[in-house]
Amino acid sequence: MDSSEFFGFLTSRSSVRSYDSTPVKKEDIEYILSCASTAPSAGNLEAWDVITVTDEDMRLNLADAGFGQEHLATAPVLLVICANYVRSMSKYGERGILYAVQDATIASTYMMLAAQAHGLHSCWTGAFDEDEVRSALGLPQHIRPLVLLALGYGHPPSVLTERMATDEHIHHDAW
Repeated sequence: MDSSEFFGFLTSRSSVRSYDSTPVKKEDIEYILSCASTAPSAGNLEAWDVITVTDEDMRLNLADAGFGQEHLATAPVLLVICANYVRSMSKYGERGILYAVQDATIASTYMMLAAQAHGLHSCWTGAFDEDEVRSALGLPQHIRPLVLLALGYGHPPSVLTERMATDEHIHHDAW
């Protein structure tokens, strides 16, 4: 893939909130998770964990925790990506909390891109009641849910969201 193909791949990805009921094959989920395992991480500690959720009742519970966002209930798979503080704090102390969050968000991004490359759609969802998600999934205290990633065969929006011009983000040598 050359750089223009790569840029086209990136710009063709969008958050999809409308899904078919077609199940996602276990091998496809495994592929996506394998891709995430290649993500860079602080100290190579991979301070993230993921819970795969395909059970309909659990997806409904997580949609409730996600303030009723329907795509969380209708996507056939939810990947709940969590920061694992203990894994990174064992080496980095308090700073490890930040590193675990960074590791988990990078892994989440890899999962979205792997899904796109595999012909699946996704939607990163960060708006949810953390305590409700923690309770529904039985998460230990050192695990923080960061992303509910909806995954499946979807219907992308007909018009992609307009993005800010790149130069609006860039500062040279100082702010």
